[in-house]
Amino acid sequence: MKDNTTCCTWSAALLLFKIFRSCPIKYSRHPLFHLNHCRLKIRSSKTTFSTNHHHRRHHHPMVSLLVATTSDPASINPANALLSMPGWQPGPHFQDDMKSFVNEGLRVLLHGKSIVVEDYLDTRWEEVTGEVVDEVIFLSKHTAASNKHALTVHPIGVPHLREGDVPPQGGKPGWAALPNPRIGPWIRLLKKIAEAHNLVPEFEITLEATHHGPLTNKPTMFLEIGSTEDYWKRQDAAQVMAQLVWEGLGLGGGTDVGNWSRENNKKKVLLGIGGGHYVPRHMDVVLKDDVWVGHLLSGYSVPMEDPKGETNAEIGGTWKQSIKAAYEATKSAFPGGEIIAHLDQKSFKSWQKNAITGFLAAQNIKIGKANNFY
Repeated sequence: MKDNTTCCTWSAALLLFKIFRSCPIKYSRHPLFHLNHCRLKIRSSKTTFSTNHHHRRHHHPMVSLLVATTSDPASINPANALLSMPGWQPGPHFQDDMKSFVNEGLRVLLHGKSIVVEDYLDTRWEEVTGEVVDEVIFLSKHTAASNKHALTVHPIGVPHLREGDVPPQGGKPGWAALPNPRIGPWIRLLKKIAEAHNLVPEFEITLEATHHGPLTNKPTMFLEIGSTEDYWKRQDAAQVMAQLVWEGLGLGGGTDVGNWSRENNKKKVLLGIGGGHYVPRHMDVVLKDDVWVGHLLSGYSVPMEDPKGETNAEIGGTWKQSIKAAYEATKSAFPGGEIIAHLDQKSFKSWQKNAITGFLAAQNIKIGKANNFY
């Protein structure tokens, strides 16, 4: 009896040999390389099969980069809480002392150093992976002399420092990072999530003024838990911060929150000038819906030297430099936005307020009150 299976096998093998020998593509170690790169027409009595591979230019998606350090419980605990959620895979090798993880459009990067010393992680990630970083988010502890229990969000930079100064916590003198446009929407989302987890009023939910590094080239913000070791280690606070990132970036099929390119029909952006480190008068405005937030310059970031009654005296200090750097960074982070300075009027003496308002007018920077942002 004739073995039809054997005959069919040999016929198929001979056909494949002829196809591969006629293929102009050079040998590749990938077993499917030839099948993917040759146009194959395999004819039988009934059917014609065709496989065709088109060379397409690969477009890398925009990704968000979230950075945490194992040396800080208020940083690694929220990162671990986030990584315990569904969908994570090991990420590309970045450098030997760092681990990376990927989930949809988010890349989590873990290192063991101080959170403020690894400069330009965004640029370095792009060079190693070929991916384009859209924004950078840092997880960190918050310290305060008052030991205030707080969950905070803030932009970064040290625009008030003079050239030659040594920044105490990273960055470089005169520099302000692009503020992440999500800051305003996320502080409101953080308040909502913290309330749902019964962390309010034990924790204050607040913005902080612009301060510290590290250096970045992309829109950046810090998410912090404060202000003592017992609170840095709080798992419920870590879970709230993880939930903020998960919901805020729209992981798990949701819609991300604070997407300027999609939601910028209301284009007014608050540039905060003056007040204390927790910028309470700016916070009053920001807690209203639809307010976007740029840099927040506390009083210490607009240093002004008292002219001591001298008429028309030049007011020294780096306040002009600081305001200009903060404004330019905010403008770059919100393309098409209307940047409006919001002054904490009560925090300034009359000569300071007059000098600042005069400088803002000379720079064509609009000044607004609370109702100008709604």
